[in-house]
Amino acid sequence: MLTCDILNKARAIEPEIVALRRAIHADPELGLHTPRTSDKVRAALAGLPLEWRHGPSTTGMVATLKGEAGASNGNPVRRVLLRGDMDALPMPEETGLDFASKIEGAMHACGHDAHTAMLVGAARLLCERRSSLAGEVQFMFQPGEEGWHGARFMLDDGLIDPLPDAAFALHIMPNAPHGVIAGRTGPLLAAADQLEIIVEGAGGHASMPHQTRDPVPVAAEIVLALQTLVTRRFNVHDPVVVTIASLTAGSAHNVIPDRAVLKGTMRTLSAAHRAELRDAVELLAVGIAGAHGLTAKVTVLEGFPVTICDGAAVDFGERISRDMLGEGGFQRLADPIMGAEDFAYVLEKVPGAMFFLGVAPQGDNWASCCGIHSTRMMIDEGAMPIGSALLAALGERFLAEGFESKT
Repeated sequence: MLTCDILNKARAIEPEIVALRRAIHADPELGLHTPRTSDKVRAALAGLPLEWRHGPSTTGMVATLKGEAGASNGNPVRRVLLRGDMDALPMPEETGLDFASKIEGAMHACGHDAHTAMLVGAARLLCERRSSLAGEVQFMFQPGEEGWHGARFMLDDGLIDPLPDAAFALHIMPNAPHGVIAGRTGPLLAAADQLEIIVEGAGGHASMPHQTRDPVPVAAEIVLALQTLVTRRFNVHDPVVVTIASLTAGSAHNVIPDRAVLKGTMRTLSAAHRAELRDAVELLAVGIAGAHGLTAKVTVLEGFPVTICDGAAVDFGERISRDMLGEGGFQRLADPIMGAEDFAYVLEKVPGAMFFLGVAPQGDNWASCCGIHSTRMMIDEGAMPIGSALLAALGERFLAEGFESKT
């Protein structure tokens, strides 16, 4: 079977895939500019028949592989995009690994090192099969996923022009069963917006609160009221999450401050709720502050849109996963995850899907493993060839069939 052949080929290059992942892991870079990581990718793919494109806004790269088989069955030549992100998180590492981060305050805690290495593996696999490829594969190596809108910048720079006919991405999950692929049709991940509320009062001596306009209890009231807002204003079947993760006020135990600052995140799964939530939070915060004779300023920094997966693309990925891994190799997720992903920008323009790959150690209680964004997050690298093979198979089969099954 074709997909099994790709998996065997991927396992043959596992040492190279793992070595690249470890090199990237030890040398993490943040934000839109990841030159050392980009250099590692170019070096790993040196000499292969790839055409490279770069843009002015980021160190992102698109490598295009042009197949030599031409169109199949009289159909037009197809293009497919496969994406891997390259940036790390601004956080310390506490894994104790031999190849742990050597950069203070930076860690690959979201698996982007693995995503990049698996995409490099897929590129190598597909370059070997160039003579049978009926179309073009775009390998998108993207920085700036961790809140920096890297995918949007690469689109704006024209690096993915012309647009492909389909797009796929793979994200590791360290607390999910080893080697199992997961996905769902429709909203997969949430829109994520940053929230800041500044409550302005009038400070003074803590022993005489009646002579002040204390912003601290007002800020606390806003936090509690936001939870009621979520449960009473929004339909539970279209979920909304508001989390206040930081409340800052004051500098001494006996001084009432002039202001309190609340910071948090708002997560939504539809454009309608996203807009409604923004208006509702401002109305609530300003109203509560006003009722106590204070003022509140609400600022929302717009983040990534909802990640929406095309139904035909998810069905396509499920067929390939089951062909490669057996009936238990794919799981349909019942519910979306309220994390966010800037691959959403690509999926706004191109039908496609993001899938998850479980990388918990075999035999472990996978649910107990540290999740992404943990200082102790680790993966079982033995699952990485599955990721490379899946990406390669998605690309090859889409060029040959589109989303239609040849069963």
